[in-house]
Amino acid sequence: EPDSRSPKAQVFLVECHWHSVLYRSVLLVHCAKMPIAEPDVEVPEGDVKKGAKLFKAKCAQCHTIEKGGNAKQGPPLWGVMGRQSGAVDGFAYSEANKNSGITWSDKHMFVYLVDPKKYMPGTKMVFAGVKKEKERADLVAFMNAQG
Repeated sequence: EPDSRSPKAQVFLVECHWHSVLYRSVLLVHCAKMPIAEPDVEVPEGDVKKGAKLFKAKCAQCHTIEKGGNAKQGPPLWGVMGRQSGAVDGFAYSEANKNSGITWSDKHMFVYLVDPKKYMPGTKMVFAGVKKEKERADLVAFMNAQG
């Protein structure tokens, strides 16, 4: 069925459509590449032994943490602290994770673990988060002790 609008109106609509597409594309590319700055937080001292128990209860279903551990649903976490996000060879990370610009630190991990999807929109990590500060501090201490 032919378009009943005037040729000028049709051109205007096409131009608006392409401006919208271009704007969304630029926005997506820009946002995907924006690094996540290290949070300005104080990470409380954690207990490595308690962190090990928490890791087993909350993380081990999807992650290994022993040296040479394999990927599961999530990447292996041996030596994660100080590692660039999205950098384990052979693991299919999300673009959000690969482009986050994060080098994992106590501060990044402490805040990330509250709500991974909020901290890194687009991550594939399906995890409700750890709301208790002490538990996050214990997990961070344990991860620091692993590699």
